[in-house]
Amino acid sequence: MPRASTQTIDPALDAAALLRRVGFFGLFVVLPVLAQVARRAAVILAPIAVVLLLIASGIDRRQRPTLPAIRRLLTAPAFLAGSLVVLWSALSLAWTPFLGPAGERLANLVATIGLGLAAYLALPDRMRSANLYLLPLGVTAGAIVAIALGISGARMAPGMEDDGALDRGLILLILLVWPALAWLRSRRRDREALVVALLVAVALTVQPDATQIAALAIGALAYALTSLRLKAGVAATALTAAILLAAAPILPFLARPIASAVLGPVSPAALSLKSWQKVVTTEPVRLVTGHGLETALRGRVVGLVPANAPTTALFEFWYELGIVGALAAAFALYASIRRAGRDAPALVPGAMACFASAFAVACLGVGLTTVWWLATLAIAVMVFVTVERGQFRTSRPKVARLRRLRDDGPAGAGAA
Repeated sequence: MPRASTQTIDPALDAAALLRRVGFFGLFVVLPVLAQVARRAAVILAPIAVVLLLIASGIDRRQRPTLPAIRRLLTAPAFLAGSLVVLWSALSLAWTPFLGPAGERLANLVATIGLGLAAYLALPDRMRSANLYLLPLGVTAGAIVAIALGISGARMAPGMEDDGALDRGLILLILLVWPALAWLRSRRRDREALVVALLVAVALTVQPDATQIAALAIGALAYALTSLRLKAGVAATALTAAILLAAAPILPFLARPIASAVLGPVSPAALSLKSWQKVVTTEPVRLVTGHGLETALRGRVVGLVPANAPTTALFEFWYELGIVGALAAAFALYASIRRAGRDAPALVPGAMACFASAFAVACLGVGLTTVWWLATLAIAVMVFVTVERGQFRTSRPKVARLRRLRDDGPAGAGAA
């Protein structure tokens, strides 16, 4: 008679696996597609996915031990420097002229950081490959949707509710394509990785935007450099980002003569750099404390900031948070880049490319702490952590070796 199976089925574990799969499907597949047509896709879908992951981890307890993870996080230099940035942002509420909007902005910043930490603690210790293969699938689907929208001319007209959705969706693809490539390359699927990269590049060229193309190109440069020289690529990415942020007030004095010579003295870029020079020279004391949160954006409306001043993270960090916030952010960025991918060398080129692309987007026009941009950054970090958690396998044994062990096994047993 057939022996009864001793394997028991736990409905709770099956439910946890289903919830986790739905969460990753929404994060990896639905979000890249929906972000091409909905401006608030990242802000809405990311919390939903995190809640599903939290429920799943509460059921099956597959996440890493919480207390050791929190202890490592709290002692990490990058986290401590980032905490100083948040603390200084909170203190700047005492001297910002826009207390209400600045408080809302700080609350959004803290909520996004809390969402990212919750996702980090809820992720399973070992990621299933089936869940991670959803990532390149979602990036591919999002790129195809963006190409279709670009060809059909379906970009929203200015003033409509979803105006700029495609731009935000493409920026999300620029950040997510690098972990997708890192995962495929770590699984020796180089042809699939090339196809995904080409589709994202085509999506950016259908309706070209200088910021997006430059961000992808800078990320590709960092990827190539790190692939050829791992330590040199990491050091170059970390130092470049940190130095640009730390020395930002010097940049207009160096860049304005170049912009005037190349583009003309009355070009928008040269005039913007001139306005930045004026801000630095007229209020040098404010370089220490900054003007407080929200002043770089709302100050343009009331005349505190020149209307043509740069709308970049480099300008806004120094204008709002001064030397304390800017240097702390520069160190946090440097430490984060140096630490990224240390436990999984195969992912380091993709991590450097993602850092470089994100920094380029921030420097070329997104600004400092827009809600959708913070959510996009948190999603990119979360995705890279999931890819890193999927690298636990060692190299597979060769087929010839398996056959030899199978053939020699019975003979060896008989000889014994």
